[in-house]
Amino acid sequence: MMLLAPQALTERAAQIRLLILDVDGVMTDGRLYFDDAGCESKAFHVRDGYGIKLLQSRGVELAIITARFSPAVAHRARDLGIQHLFQGCKDKLLAYRELKLALQIDDPEVAYMGDDLIDLPILLRAGLATAPADAHPELAHQIHWQSRYQGGRGAVRELCDLILQAKGCWPELLLQASQKGHC
Repeated sequence: MMLLAPQALTERAAQIRLLILDVDGVMTDGRLYFDDAGCESKAFHVRDGYGIKLLQSRGVELAIITARFSPAVAHRARDLGIQHLFQGCKDKLLAYRELKLALQIDDPEVAYMGDDLIDLPILLRAGLATAPADAHPELAHQIHWQSRYQGGRGAVRELCDLILQAKGCWPELLLQASQKGHC
């Protein structure tokens, strides 16, 4: 695979019905924080969350597939209304196949953002394979698009905006945003 020209990228992004995200290095900056008691915490970017909510408002399903297990991820998924959460997946491809089957979605309708080699099995199948700017360098040769932003610092939002623009939703979203504030 290689990075796509703008027209081909738009055509792929317009087909997306499901966005699947990795967590560490994608939804977060990849650093793990532990307190003295061993409790883990993570930082998520609010703009990524808002992009996810905008996609959901336009009928795109969201899912998380992560190799680690974290109560913070479960809480964030609930907060964002993400119903498809797979944690502790050492073989992410199994979760990917299960999710596609349950939602009756084919590879061309799936976008996936991952940041490391463990994500390759899905990246090689997804209709829109993507990565944050600071992903493992090997992924640059295996994806269709790479964000200008690092994981946990707006990469997910940029992907959400790309999909919304490709689907033709952007003008309506801008109009709605200019007419009312969100509390």
